[in-house]
Amino acid sequence: MKKTFLKSIVTAGCLLALTCGPALASGSKAHKPSPDEAIAMLKAGNERFVTGKATQPHTTAARLALAGTEDQGDHAYATVITCSDSRVPVEILFDSGVMDLFVIRVAGNVLDVDEAGSVEYGLAHVNTPVFVVLGHTQCGAVTAVTNAVQGHGHPLERNIPPLVDNIIPAVKKAIADNPKAHGADVIPFAIVENVYQGIEDLFMKSPVSRDMVNAGSAKIVGAIYDVSNGKIEWLPEAKTTEILKKVEADPKRAMNAMAE
Repeated sequence: MKKTFLKSIVTAGCLLALTCGPALASGSKAHKPSPDEAIAMLKAGNERFVTGKATQPHTTAARLALAGTEDQGDHAYATVITCSDSRVPVEILFDSGVMDLFVIRVAGNVLDVDEAGSVEYGLAHVNTPVFVVLGHTQCGAVTAVTNAVQGHGHPLERNIPPLVDNIIPAVKKAIADNPKAHGADVIPFAIVENVYQGIEDLFMKSPVSRDMVNAGSAKIVGAIYDVSNGKIEWLPEAKTTEILKKVEADPKRAMNAMAE
């Protein structure tokens, strides 16, 4: 009975998000930006952070009180997945505050089942118009996998290999596409490829994410955060389109948007 009830709630929520848009899906009390507007807000926030002009918005007692009375879906404008690395403070580097970002953190910013489910929640239930896969320079997880793929790995605790195995295809592609790079020189290329791999993994696992992007109700973008200066490099949106097209042609992609 409980499973059936929960399924009904999830089904209704996702259908509303897809067919009615962000405002109706949540009974929104606040204006939600378009995907392009949300990306512009993220870029402007990072620019303020980098230039020392951060305003630290939505951090007052009034905002906290609002968070206690309103739904995050009425306010959050972006879902972001990034690494657990302490050098990547998401809300700070985007100069955002309470109820602004729906954040997912995991070593290596990988997108496996748990993370894909969190993204689906952020897009279809928190109604964020944009999802950002945010990699970062000097990523320890990507570095470890790169070393292992090149034959220089070291013993890892039992739960780490299955956590970071999503990074392996990214490293192999970085090596194949950059034959002149060896050793540590591969790492920056692998970090970028890992962002693209994350987008592909999400599209393979999440039909609702594909549907929302195809419908124009959400955008998915990749970016790289430089831990040494705070700047974000935004990767071409055309690459997301290319990856989506590739996945749509893959017979192994998940097809049922709703849980059974």
